[in-house]
Amino acid sequence: METQQHISQQYNQELEGVKSKVLNMGGLVEDQVEKAINALIEQNNELAKEVAESDYKINKIEVEIDENCAQLIAKRQPAAGDLRLIIAIIKLITDLERIGDEAEKIGRYTQKLTAMKDDINMYAELSGLGNKVVTILRDALDAFARMDVKQAIKIAETDKQIDEEFNRISRILVTHMMENSRNIKTMLHVIWCARALERIGDHSQNICEYVVYLVKGQDIRHIERE
Repeated sequence: METQQHISQQYNQELEGVKSKVLNMGGLVEDQVEKAINALIEQNNELAKEVAESDYKINKIEVEIDENCAQLIAKRQPAAGDLRLIIAIIKLITDLERIGDEAEKIGRYTQKLTAMKDDINMYAELSGLGNKVVTILRDALDAFARMDVKQAIKIAETDKQIDEEFNRISRILVTHMMENSRNIKTMLHVIWCARALERIGDHSQNICEYVVYLVKGQDIRHIERE
């Protein structure tokens, strides 16, 4: 599905401009997530600090896109596919902003973990979860860029794998806490990082659902995929 062509070339440009900003925001968010994961796995305090202090960039773009959408609604009074596009974008950028918040959390938790300097050998366990999260986010944004419904539904299904991986890691961490109470504080920070990664997967799944809504006009939240 491509943006409908209108008599007003300016209208077309405005719609394409908003879509372009969304993709730019998505690229920035993806970069933040990758940096947050690398900082966590490598216990890189400087990179963690960079991620934790850069969330304002994502927030700024979200506000700009919100304003653009509000102006389009007021000035153009969009209908049908155009209205769905704007509604989907407003929802999508909210999820992107929240993904940015989760990346910021990982950055801040990583700073605390590096200060603790505990050798718990758990960061490698998070690497697999991190790779799955980066993949689902990247693929979800790609599905939005191409308006690919089949791909969006397929990607959304992979969130189950992320949930399973998170549950597995959580069980391991709880076992470590039970075996050595001195590690409880450290393990809690690691669990919170894992939870943030799992939440990024959930928000990426939401993006896929918005693609289906945008193209098909069908809200598939809270229903079976079939």
